[in-house]
Parts: sequence; C-alpha cells; structure tokens
Amino acid sequence: MRASIRVATGSACRLVFVLFALSVTVATPVAAQTVGEIPQYTIEQFLKTTSFRGASFSSDDKKILISSDQTGVFNAFAVDVASGKLEQLTESDQESILTIGYFPDDERFLYSADQGGNELNHVYVRMPDGSVKDLTPGDKLKANFAGWSEDDQYFYIASNKRDQRYFDVYRYKVADLSSELIFQNDEGYFPGTVSPDGRFIALDKIETRDNSNVFLFDIEAKTSRLLTEHDGDINFSSADFSPDGKQLLLTTDRDSEFLYLVKQDLETGKRETVFQTDWDVLGAGYSKHGKYLSVAINQDAKTVYKLYETDGMKPVELPAIAGASLGSVRLSDREDRLAMYATSGKMPSDLFYYGFSDEEPRQLTHSLNRDIKSEHLVDGEVVRFESFDGVTVPGILYKPHQASKSNPVPALVWVHGGPGGQSTLGYRALIQYMVNHGYCVYAINNRGSSGYGKTFQQMDDQKHGEGDLDDCVASKKMLIATGFVDPDRIGILGGSYGGYMVCAALAFRPDEFEVGVNIFGVTNWVRTLGSIPPWWEAQRKALEKEMGDFNDTEYLTKISPLFHAKNIKKPLIVLQGANDPRVLKVESDEIVAAVKNNGVPVRYEVFEDEGHGFRKKANQLRGYRAILEFCNEHLK
Repeated sequence: MRASIRVATGSACRLVFVLFALSVTVATPVAAQTVGEIPQYTIEQFLKTTSFRGASFSSDDKKILISSDQTGVFNAFAVDVASGKLEQLTESDQESILTIGYFPDDERFLYSADQGGNELNHVYVRMPDGSVKDLTPGDKLKANFAGWSEDDQYFYIASNKRDQRYFDVYRYKVADLSSELIFQNDEGYFPGTVSPDGRFIALDKIETRDNSNVFLFDIEAKTSRLLTEHDGDINFSSADFSPDGKQLLLTTDRDSEFLYLVKQDLETGKRETVFQTDWDVLGAGYSKHGKYLSVAINQDAKTVYKLYETDGMKPVELPAIAGASLGSVRLSDREDRLAMYATSGKMPSDLFYYGFSDEEPRQLTHSLNRDIKSEHLVDGEVVRFESFDGVTVPGILYKPHQASKSNPVPALVWVHGGPGGQSTLGYRALIQYMVNHGYCVYAINNRGSSGYGKTFQQMDDQKHGEGDLDDCVASKKMLIATGFVDPDRIGILGGSYGGYMVCAALAFRPDEFEVGVNIFGVTNWVRTLGSIPPWWEAQRKALEKEMGDFNDTEYLTKISPLFHAKNIKKPLIVLQGANDPRVLKVESDEIVAAVKNNGVPVRYEVFEDEGHGFRKKANQLRGYRAILEFCNEHLK
C-alpha cells in the first residue's frame, strides 16, 4: 500500500496530548561503569543508538526511503535493499525531516517538517538535484499528506491555510506540482482517504470521543452524505476504500467493547464484519492493486499485524523476527515484498526487508549502539494488579538485572501521555537508561487508558486526578510485593498528560511518592484548555467529554496542581520545550516558582528549540541526564 495503515480516528482522537518517547543517540562512547556483572552505560552510549522511521519503496523497489536521526536530528536517507547501505538525502541541522514517500515514477520524494517544534508542519518535495520546494507555504498553517491517487497522477494534502480550525483537501499534479482545492471543509470533518477513482473522500466527524460518524463527499457533485447514521454513543471511522471503489472499510465499536473492522457498500449501505477480536482494530488498508488486506490490532500493549489475500480472506503468514514484534508493515506497489519494523525492549526499532519468495527476512538497519549488549537491557513484562476499588489495571514492568530481594531497588511509576494514551511494549531509551542504572520502571496503563475497552477508557472522564491517580498510588503495593522494590524509594514520572499526573500526585497525594519527574506536563487546565491550538477545533467536543466544560473554571481549578502547589513537599524536576503549542512554557514557569516558594528542591530544564517532545539528540542527552542526576540525588 502507498501509505502506512491508517489508524482509526475513533481511536486516534483519544490521544490528545502525546509524550514523544524516541529511542535515540549521539557522539563518542564514554566508558561504562560495572555494577555486578551488568555495565552501567552512559547517556552518551544510549544516545549513540539511532532511531529509524518511515518506509517507502522506490519505483524500482531497489531502495527504501526512511528518516534517521544519526546526524543529531532526523534527516532523509535511502536504504539500498541489496546492501543495506544508507545514503543521506537531506542536510538539516535544525528541523526534523520526516519522510513521506517517493514519487511513483521518479526520484523525487515528499517529507514533512515543522519549525522548532511548533507542530505547524509543512509538506515539502525534494528534487533529484537536492533542491527543495515547500508545497504548503505560509506562516500559520499546518499541512498533512493525505495519500496518492491510484493512477499515480496526483497526490493529496490536507491543509488549514484557509481556516485555521479545519483542514481542506488539495489535489496536486505529480507532473508539475500544481494544485487545486477539491474539498472545502466548513463543518469540522477530518478528511480521510480518497477513493481509487478520485471521486470520493471519506470524512470522519467526531461528536465526542465515544461517538463519531463517517460521511462520503462526492468531489464532482460537491455534496456529502452520512454513511453511518445511528443512535447513541457509537464510534465509526474510515479506514480505506476497496480497490474497485464500491465499498469502504470502517472501524466501529457498535455493540462491542472494542473497535472492529467492517466494510460498507456505498450504494446499498449494507455492512458486514471483516475482522473482529477482543482487542481494538487500529486500522486497515489494501495493497496498491488490492491483492492484500492488512489489519493492525492493539493486542495487550503491542501492535499485531494480520495480512490476508483479499479474495476469500485467506491468511498470509508474516515472517517472524526472533524476540521482537512488528512495529509497522509496508507492502510495495508490486505487492511482492515487505518493509517492516521490528522492536522489543532490548531492540530499538529496526527495518527489515522481506520478499515473498525469500525464506527469511533481512535486517537492513542496526540501531542499537554496538557498545551496548542487548542482553544487558531488559524486556518489559505485562503485569496486572488489583487497584484500590477492585478494578484490574495493566502495565509494563521493567526489572533491573541487579534487583533482588537482597538488593531492593528504587522504582518509578511511568505515566503515559493522553488523556487516553497507552504505554506499549517496545524500546524506550529513557526507560532502558533508568533501568540500566538500577531503577525499576512500571509503565502503568491506569483507568482512562486506551486499548482495554471503552468502559475502561471512560472511567476517568471528568474525574481526572481521582481514580486514575489512585491507580498510580495503588501500583506501589504491587511493586513492593515483588520483593525487589524498596518501599521507601518510589517516585513518579510522566510526560504531557503524564506530567499532569506527576504534579497531581505531588499536590493531591503529597506523601505517596518521593520524587516527581514532570516532562512538559499540564499544571493549569484553565489556561491549557483556553489556549488549545486552532486546529483542535474539530475535536473540541471530544476533549470536553473527557475533561469537562472548558468554561467550568471551578472544576478545572480543582483538578489543576498549580492552584494546590502549596501542598507539594517532595522534590520535583520539570522539563519544558520553549515552543510547545500544547502545554505553554508559562505553565512550567509557574509550577516551578510555586514549588520553589515552598522551599522544596526543584530543578528546571528549558529547551529553547523544542516543542511538545524532544527530537534533537543533544536535547535528549541533556534531558535524560538531568532526570537520572535528579533521581540519583533525591531517590536513589
């Protein structure tokens, strides 16, 4: 398929504030210290690991276009399929370049980049001679790639340049890059995929997080119609058109705790189930010519991919990577080979190539720093516990090699972003760094997390800082019961919404955790919800269903740690991007000042060239080192 499997909007819209957790690296190795038989690697060594992302086959299938941060920030690279050799294609030293894909019949390619982390992404084309053209120029717009036409003559970009609140769709000619507006969005839709014949656009409309619809826009007639009429709270999201353009794949949770895959006939409206299991279907898509259907499932904190022959839905066995799970799968346009990423706790995401006639997949990238032995790292284990009210709460436990009943270690409860995010199995540089240095980490999926059914996710709606926070507190009992965690040395760490939970823990449960690590976390909901970026307008109701009325300052003040900061008495470290458009820097400024006023130890790290998440290796090095130093001083 031309683009990666599209994640269902009904699932994606729940992830409002997201913590970027990149596995990355830098410079010269520094000698590791050894504790017992396990060396303690430096942050320089961990960050000498390289992150790879994206995969697009060239027109002759001899190269795969990816992004890599081996230069310090993400740049575009071409991987030679035969040799695995990388060729650097861009030379950015400031902005991260995230590749989209090669053009169908030449060496041009598309990529996306913002400015200093402000999330105002533009779409660029890089020519074979190295020159670059911004296809979406402007100061305040945000643009997203929206797919290629099936005849290879056009591609589509969604942009909010006309109205910052909503995304219109533009069609670009592959030949000369000229463009035209084909869908003007005045109703707050999320534009989805375009039909193979270029006639229809699938439009997702979010009413609330638990109720969404799909509309069909006729490009020629300039009319739209509702495909998913229903009563009550049911999610419907578009996934992909069938190769003949007569059906549309949808995900829905109708009469189910979990999202499943259906297909709907566009003429008759008849709907039938394609794939259903006891986990969320994240998305699905057809290969270029429709021979295969790929399905992605969120199965107990890891993504599982299924591949079927479209004719008869016959399963196709995907190659297994020993000790790892697939992070993404990409079919070539010829439909006879795969590019796929595999990852585990001990293995950062690496790119593999597999031809359907081959016996085994071939590894093309080697991301882990060769100075680090994978056996010294730790795989996560899914561990569940019974919370304060009997609700079963899942999470991922990372146990240090040196931890034992005779050598209990400090622990950190790691809270994901969101609200409605999820911690998943896989490699995280910061987690492995902390675990390697003797900290047990429990990545909790507290109530309100996605991936465990809609009832579980709804449990924290307009109850933030209550049961979700008490889940974090209750997880301490599970950690202590392992016998290898010191009950007097348990802290809490999180980013974005997880950073809110950190500050909420210190303000509302001030005796429970010994330290807090807040990575660009919300501390003042009144300000944050009053200053959401314009392009969030289409999902405002969904956020209100989760967080409550934006104008209810009494409730928002009640759950905002800043207004209760006088209760904070345990040490706090705060990391903040100066250009963050979601959690404004002033939020972190104020919580730091308030905690300092209490006479409590606080450390503040501001990153002038980052936004909501730290992509540059130099900043990750500084930030991760600061976290370990802080925890060593106040927890270890």
